[in-house]
Amino acid sequence: MRAVMNVEGVVKYFRFLRQSLLVATDGGRVFFAWMFVLSAIALVGANAWAVQVRDGMIRTNMTDHVSWGLYIANFTFCVGLAAGGVMMVIPAYLYRDHDMHDVVIVGEILAIAAIIMSTLSVVVDLGRPDRFWHLIPGIGKFNWPMSMLTWDIIVLNGYLLINLHVVGYLLYTRFRGEEPNPRWYVPFVMLSIVWAISIHTVTAFLYCGLGGRPFWNTALLAPRFLASAFVSGPAFILIVMRAIRIGTELPVAPGPARLLVQIIRVAAAINLLMLFSELFTLFYTGGAHVASAQYLFFGDHGKHALVPWIWSSIVLNVVGTVLFFTPAALERSWTRMTACAMCVVGIWIEKGMGLIIPGFIPSTLHEVVEYTPSLTEWKITAGIWAFGLLILTAMLKVAVAVFTDEMAHPPTPTTATDPPNPAASVS
Repeated sequence: MRAVMNVEGVVKYFRFLRQSLLVATDGGRVFFAWMFVLSAIALVGANAWAVQVRDGMIRTNMTDHVSWGLYIANFTFCVGLAAGGVMMVIPAYLYRDHDMHDVVIVGEILAIAAIIMSTLSVVVDLGRPDRFWHLIPGIGKFNWPMSMLTWDIIVLNGYLLINLHVVGYLLYTRFRGEEPNPRWYVPFVMLSIVWAISIHTVTAFLYCGLGGRPFWNTALLAPRFLASAFVSGPAFILIVMRAIRIGTELPVAPGPARLLVQIIRVAAAINLLMLFSELFTLFYTGGAHVASAQYLFFGDHGKHALVPWIWSSIVLNVVGTVLFFTPAALERSWTRMTACAMCVVGIWIEKGMGLIIPGFIPSTLHEVVEYTPSLTEWKITAGIWAFGLLILTAMLKVAVAVFTDEMAHPPTPTTATDPPNPAASVS
């Protein structure tokens, strides 16, 4: 009897995978147009990466002086994007916010897509991708456990596996019309809260632990990473929720959006406070850090490639924060979406071109060697984003189909007379 039940379970699971694939690849004209554009960009990025692998890192504008560029900048932002999804998990599971409970899976799916994008950003930065196995502790030769990069790989992959389990379990039980067993997912959800904080903390330690880069040697780096993640993550989630409300029949209550706006208000204000505290420490007291900051904000010896980037970031973050504090951010969707877009772009610049690149300028030999991303780097980065959005779109489409009962397993005949519980929820 147990063997028969196991076979039935396997059959149901493969039916779930099959229907998920069908749902993820079917839709209307807008859906196909969106997926076509993303696929085209992803293929352009894949082709550019193939050219880079063939010709070497000479295809990029990185040098011995500036050895981390656009790829690592994008990696840093995507890690924060993944960590920011925890701002939906905490209200839903710790504070039992029922409205947030219904849409928390959006944040968990975003975390999966963001971790995949961050991993791809590291892979394309390797001059020899075939040596990727060296990043695996116990298999490769990577100075374990002293290497912070190895710790980063562990926490990122751990966070990916946790979210894959939670999302997969909740969707599968809903597909079968069953109520999920809290023992199989709640402990993992609680673990993901701590893990989300750890992934961006370890990433910050990866930078501030490099003694030869004084621009990164600040105790505020990890708190700033977390504060900015709790802005960019919820802001991106708000954009996704708006798209779900417009393009699907899934009912989305206004409560989660209002709560996320309030979270962003606090996190954005803290992020700006830390930024201005950092600027005061740099320019008022001076020291070894000020050379990189001087180049970043005002240029140095006629070289100012990063100046437009950082000032654009500051303007976008300040204006976006101000918009979030206006009543219109709660009442008008276009104001909220504008503020979200400004904060997401502003923080992407702040964590990338405004943090990673100036850490290498001036070099350890006190030379100012400027860096601007090459066309190949832009193509590959755009391809990574397109691939991540493809994954996000496909997973969200499956989730929406499951939660609207468009995709459900036929109930198994049973002799039980108890009526089903209409209040059963999976997320």
